[in-house]
Amino acid sequence: MDEGGFLLPRKIPIFYSALLLTGVNLLLRFVGTSFQVYLSGRIGAEGIGLLQLTMSVGGMAMIAGMGGIRTTAMYLTAEELGGGRDRNITRILSGCVLYSLLLSSFVGFLLYHFAPFIAKVWIGNEQTTDALRLFSSFLPIVCLCGVMTGYFTAAQRIGTLATVEVAEQICSMGLTILLLNLWAGLDPVKSCLSVILGSSFGGLLTLSTLLILRLKEPVIQGSSIPVRSKLLRIALPLALADDLKAGINTVENLMVPKRLAMNQETENPLASFGLVSGMVFPVIMFPAAILFGLTELLIPEMARCNSAGHKARIQYLTRKSLKVALIYGITFGGLLYLLANPLCLRLYGSNEAAKYLKWYALLVPMLYCDAITDAITKGLGKQHICVRYNIVTSFLDVAFLYVLLPHYGMQGYFVSFFLTHLLNFMLSLRLLLKTTELHLSPHRAMLSLAALGISTAVSIWAGTTSMMILSYLTILGCLLFLFQVLHREDLFWLQGLIHGKNRASAAP
Repeated sequence: MDEGGFLLPRKIPIFYSALLLTGVNLLLRFVGTSFQVYLSGRIGAEGIGLLQLTMSVGGMAMIAGMGGIRTTAMYLTAEELGGGRDRNITRILSGCVLYSLLLSSFVGFLLYHFAPFIAKVWIGNEQTTDALRLFSSFLPIVCLCGVMTGYFTAAQRIGTLATVEVAEQICSMGLTILLLNLWAGLDPVKSCLSVILGSSFGGLLTLSTLLILRLKEPVIQGSSIPVRSKLLRIALPLALADDLKAGINTVENLMVPKRLAMNQETENPLASFGLVSGMVFPVIMFPAAILFGLTELLIPEMARCNSAGHKARIQYLTRKSLKVALIYGITFGGLLYLLANPLCLRLYGSNEAAKYLKWYALLVPMLYCDAITDAITKGLGKQHICVRYNIVTSFLDVAFLYVLLPHYGMQGYFVSFFLTHLLNFMLSLRLLLKTTELHLSPHRAMLSLAALGISTAVSIWAGTTSMMILSYLTILGCLLFLFQVLHREDLFWLQGLIHGKNRASAAP
């Protein structure tokens, strides 16, 4: 059966689904990073800082309005499909849509009403009121998109979803660039309006398309099921965790420039904040687009396996996914460190951004492994426990920043980022290993980090950029095999995966 008229089959193996999402995520991430570079060239680091503050408030409102519904729709759909209860999907989606409409409309109303106060007191620029109100008007549309993308991901209609997401990005980028050139100019406030309007119309396109495709499917009404209890059981812990994290992150983002201003060595606090949040972080997370395709599929896949009681497959996928994330993070962490200067000079013309990029490149292996750990944990239905971890680490982050920024500036920002993310990762990993009853030895991670340090230290002296890359990849690959982090069996597994020889086994 075709995916709503598309050429790809309705259900494809997880490896090829991940490969397809990887390509799409890479494309979208490349376009998004390029757009961030384009914006930084137009309005400068200080303008980027103001944009980040405005979008932080909008992002907090979006997460509050979403209320965990995207992951909930994905999880519940996968759970029903995994249990062979396809007839219940319509009721599940109806409940998710109603929940999303009510919550997002309420949050949108609050944002619209309090926009002047937020712009003046929180952001410190009353001109951003219109941008916040524009965001609030489109909030229900954005949140309903979360319901539909969650459903299509869980139903393994990846071809359809990928096509629609590419169309959304093209629409958003095209309209935003048009508005920037014809209307906004170099004005950072008008630039905020342009970005919000462009992304909102892209979301409207996505929602309309996915709704039409869903309505074309045959509707089969199942028996009455406790949709509300099922939905709230998943959505409320997710909403609490996401809202707390978004709220604290927003407080953190708004606090950072003010606390940085108390540091005598920081000349322009807003510009320094913009360098890290608006320039360095997009580069750090760009390679993660490849992993995001895997994380998108792990949540529904784990939910299906958990519902069907496939413990062996859960352990297999967990072990393989963590290993892939570790090696991938090691590889790109070193590359980003080595290429920090040429990358930031080419993208932003900034040596200061390169300094910060080197700092955060060292954390890439942990950040990438944390993304995989979080996805598997959500797929296994442990959201309520993750709430506790997010609350603790988020509050610690704000406390650290409040104390460290006036004395240590952006170095204090880095220390706080590292400590809180490390704590959250260790707690989440401990929960995952306990839930899956999987035993992993830490020596593989230690040897991988040692390989990263040795290959990076040697490759710094390689001379040209191309020689650094070649030297790093060669030495790293040899060390990973020498330390027995990688084995020949891993290559055979990957080859069999590509050719479809592992489908009968537990391979993803």
